[in-house]
Amino acid sequence: MLVSRSFLFSPINKLTVFSQSQPQHTRLLLQSHRIHTMAAEAATTNTSNTTAKAAAMDFLTKKVYTPPPWASHINPIPSHTFSLGHLPTPIHKWNLPNLPPNTEVWLKRDDLSGMQLSGNKVRKLEFLMADAVEKGADCIVTIGGIQSNHCRATAVAAKYLNLDCYLILRTSRVLVDQDPGLTGNLLVERLVGAHIDLISKEEYAKIGSGVLTNLLKEKLLKEGRRPYVIPVGGSNSLGTWGYIEAIREIEEQLQSGIDKVKFDDIVVACGSGGTVAGLSLASWLSSSKAKVNAFSVCDDPDYFYDYVQGLLDGLEAGVDSRNIVDIQNAKGLGYAINTSEEINFVKEIAATTGIVLDPVYSGKAAYGMMKDMAENPKKWEGRKVLFIHTGGLLGLYDKVEQMAPLLGNWRRMDVNESVPRIDGLGKMF
Repeated sequence: MLVSRSFLFSPINKLTVFSQSQPQHTRLLLQSHRIHTMAAEAATTNTSNTTAKAAAMDFLTKKVYTPPPWASHINPIPSHTFSLGHLPTPIHKWNLPNLPPNTEVWLKRDDLSGMQLSGNKVRKLEFLMADAVEKGADCIVTIGGIQSNHCRATAVAAKYLNLDCYLILRTSRVLVDQDPGLTGNLLVERLVGAHIDLISKEEYAKIGSGVLTNLLKEKLLKEGRRPYVIPVGGSNSLGTWGYIEAIREIEEQLQSGIDKVKFDDIVVACGSGGTVAGLSLASWLSSSKAKVNAFSVCDDPDYFYDYVQGLLDGLEAGVDSRNIVDIQNAKGLGYAINTSEEINFVKEIAATTGIVLDPVYSGKAAYGMMKDMAENPKKWEGRKVLFIHTGGLLGLYDKVEQMAPLLGNWRRMDVNESVPRIDGLGKMF
């Protein structure tokens, strides 16, 4: 919920005291204002409750899709969508330290789009899974890193819809012949019964994700299956609609919220390109007009400008990617590899603001944003920034050894010997 900090009139609530010394017409005016305020609050509450109940009943249902009016000329328009995410996700102020003067950062909590099926991938999968079902698929094939949030989300979404899921996971050469274990995303994937094929990073680099998924697809076809292939990160032109729709959601939230905020900038991690393509195109087309700043966590900006352009061309958008998004390099040592400074940053942000960032995507993007703000404060001064938290909490479990030295705030409780001890007094639940 967006929280107001200023009112045109002083807020009047149910505990307002009316002084008998006030003129009668003033008391009547205040009483009338109170009655109307209470009625409006009740109507808003009832509407919110009705909307929440309707959204709960819509979960896992397939619906005909109608695009936002400002995106109705994009081609092709998806025919259906599946309700997979807990949407809309909240927006709230993010009290980051050491911001440039008069700069505000707000947070769009796409990390709260679900539990097993959480993060930004959910929005893409709502369109991709609807297409898979529409085309009669009985299984899903996709690919990613060993701790891929996308692969975990896809495995869960597939099982929700009674489809099998086949994952190709990229790992190190020394581990490719070993059981991948049950850390983080792998635990969820294996719990929901996903079939896992491991490939070394070296083979992946030489063969490519497209060829690898096609090889598995052909194998499944020969076995009589009906596979549907989803690319890395769900980032194709169809998946891009997930974040076109997210801009409509943000617009509606801002229009209905108490704080009438208009964002100057949107900041997000860039890992496969689809989220950035959707956000930047929709922001450009809609009334938002916020500048999209993407921080790439792998490859380099030129690669992503070209990849995003391909997605835009696939939607016949007629726009140059370099005109609608600014992409900066934030990969550091490489994809899913963190410096001690990045890990410490994630820890400090959690300890300071309560927001837990994942180390692979949002952690690197936020680190890049704060570094840029420190180095170029005039660029950000006085701007209202919306940071998209794209989830990935389970990826933290793969970083426990690197984080352990930073998290030493524990001790054995010191209970004086004089405190009475009686066997059986403390009930063990």
